Amino acid sequence: MKNNRLINIILIILGNFILAFSVAVFILPYNILSGGVAGIAVVFNSLMGLNKEIVVNFLVIALFLIGWLILGKEFAIKTFVSSVFYPLFLSLIMDFMPVFEIDALLASLYGGLIAGVGIGIVMRTGASTGGMDIPPLILNKVTNIKVSTLVIIIDALTVMLGFLAFGLEEILIGFISVFATGYTIDKVLLFGGSISKSVQIISDNPDEIVSAIHNKLDRGTTLTEATGGFTGKKRIVILVVVSQNQYNELIDIVNSIDKEAFVITTDATSVHGEGFSFGFKV
Repeated sequence: MKNNRLINIILIILGNFILAFSVAVFILPYNILSGGVAGIAVVFNSLMGLNKEIVVNFLVIALFLIGWLILGKEFAIKTFVSSVFYPLFLSLIMDFMPVFEIDALLASLYGGLIAGVGIGIVMRTGASTGGMDIPPLILNKVTNIKVSTLVIIIDALTVMLGFLAFGLEEILIGFISVFATGYTIDKVLLFGGSISKSVQIISDNPDEIVSAIHNKLDRGTTLTEATGGFTGKKRIVILVVVSQNQYNELIDIVNSIDKEAFVITTDATSVHGEGFSFGFKV
């Protein structure tokens, strides 16, 4: 238990360093209207001349305190490490890292991708990076709207703030960063998962298919009884989850027994249990 807690703290610190690096190197120097506190800092810098680094650090600490008051002690404990280390890393990196001469489109894309890696690593531990992650959590508590939906809405509104100080081009560049961040967070959260296939099979020969799956693929099955909506006929639905490299063999087995079998396949990116593993557990 103590080892897991230590690993989580290390991963939270690592994730915040990666996030701070992306903001310090790609987002703030090029005034990218990304989501989150960095995007707000860019707008306030343009409108009022406020130092971007100070705005970011202020918002991170202020939002942490608001989250503590509204969301409680458990939230504060999980987010404290992020709220301390992110401003620290951001200040250090901005002080020592030179500004590179690259195109704003590339800065937005790579800033978003790298930020997504950092945020994703922190989320893998069950913690928050703080900052603009906090308003969606508060609104979720009040409205019961999904956090993921609220994150997208708030990030989009943050970018739209750019209309106050920037043109359409800068806003469109900002959306590249928002999209890249969301895309990478998804990939990091799914990293190490068992990329498998969840397959439902409806056949007139369920017993033979089930026996072949057990004996040839060494996979378990679940059987449920269903009624055809058109025919009213009782049918057995076979549910089986197989690894990606077993999928073609499964289809061959089904076709060899019943060419008229009805097969429904969906991707399963997180499968837990005997015969399957989910990597990168913390």
